[in-house]
Amino acid sequence: MIIGFLSLEIHFPYSHSLKEKRKALKSFKDRVTRRHNVAFAELDYQDKWQRTKIGLVTLNTNRKPVDKLFNRIIADAEKSIDGDIINTKIDYF
Repeated sequence: MIIGFLSLEIHFPYSHSLKEKRKALKSFKDRVTRRHNVAFAELDYQDKWQRTKIGLVTLNTNRKPVDKLFNRIIADAEKSIDGDIINTKIDYF
């Protein structure tokens, strides 16, 4: 069993409040969890209104489907999030 963990660190340059940041994150979370079988959580910078770190987790018996899934999620984030992805990291357990 492969457990895949994707972390994304995102900068929201146009966000002017925590409310705006949370609205953007909720929209992204709803879209990703509806399309893909992943768990989603905000991991860090909850009190910062222009920065966040999110984590996504999924399980599979093989590593290749997890890689494909995370690459699709990263591509979706780059297209749909009104911000800059600062860092991405994928870990396997």
